[in-house]
Amino acid sequence: MSVFVRVPVRVLVRVCVRVPFLVLLLSSPPPPPPPPAPPLLEVPETPGRRAAVLWKMPLQRPAGADPRPVLPAACKPAGPRSTTVEETALVSRWTVDCGPAGLAGLPETEIGVTGLDAVRSDVLLRVTRADGSAVRAVLRAEAPVFHLPRTQRPLDVAGGYLTLGIEHLLTGADHLLFLVGLMLLVRERRRLLATVTAFTLGHSVTLSLAALGVVHIPSAPAEAAIAFSILVLAVELARDRPGALSRRPWAMAAAFGLLHGLGFAGALAEVGLPAREIPLALVSFNTGIELGQIAFLIAAAAVLWITKPAARRFPAWSAAAPVYLIGTLAAYWLFERLAAL
Repeated sequence: MSVFVRVPVRVLVRVCVRVPFLVLLLSSPPPPPPPPAPPLLEVPETPGRRAAVLWKMPLQRPAGADPRPVLPAACKPAGPRSTTVEETALVSRWTVDCGPAGLAGLPETEIGVTGLDAVRSDVLLRVTRADGSAVRAVLRAEAPVFHLPRTQRPLDVAGGYLTLGIEHLLTGADHLLFLVGLMLLVRERRRLLATVTAFTLGHSVTLSLAALGVVHIPSAPAEAAIAFSILVLAVELARDRPGALSRRPWAMAAAFGLLHGLGFAGALAEVGLPAREIPLALVSFNTGIELGQIAFLIAAAAVLWITKPAARRFPAWSAAAPVYLIGTLAAYWLFERLAAL
């Protein structure tokens, strides 16, 4: 005697979609460690016209890579060099004497790092003169030398921080995945525009407050909270019926934007803000994030439009695959980041 059990089609769909992702999550090898913070070359000048150089290089780097800072020829060593291991970086400190007039008295000169081709990483450069003027730059393999001007023009500050904002957004997988989730949750254009605007306002608030020192939250809990926000969004996307988040997506986007702003602030803290151009640098960095966000949304919308005819030939249950992929990645990141606390 055989017994047949009628299983609803939607239950079969859920099983077919969820089980492969669950198997993948449980059987996949541990994720690679997160990329280390970029190298940092910091040259703050002391009131005595000497500069306390800090060179911070990640321990994790390609074999044979040995980048070294190159300071202005007029800056001579004025003391012994100390080297210590601090968490995941090798940190060297020493003092240089750049003459009676200090860094401010030097003509236009060069500061750079050799060997960036082998490192395959950018270097953050921070130079602070005794008069309070500051210069921030990013050294790359194709441009490993920075021409240090007497003062940094506002246009240079704006351009540098604008570029940093764009790069951070487009290289942040968690932020991009959240934007994809918003596009899947809100299909109507005007509502999507309102939702993305609310997300922008949310992360702009916490980015500004954290960058100005009004709010301080360690980066590790903030990164875990960002992963949690993506997981919550994925759960909402997987619902059979729209929940409260779907009915008011702008409120959810604004609230979670506050969390993502803390992540943006962590990246900005790595570079620092020029003392005399804090508002300009902050606005430029935030504008860069928005430009990167807009560029990504336009590119994602174009991909969806191009692939729409082909997607119609897929079975109906395949539409749920991106949702469970987002949820799987978010859960992975959340557990990984909680374990690191």
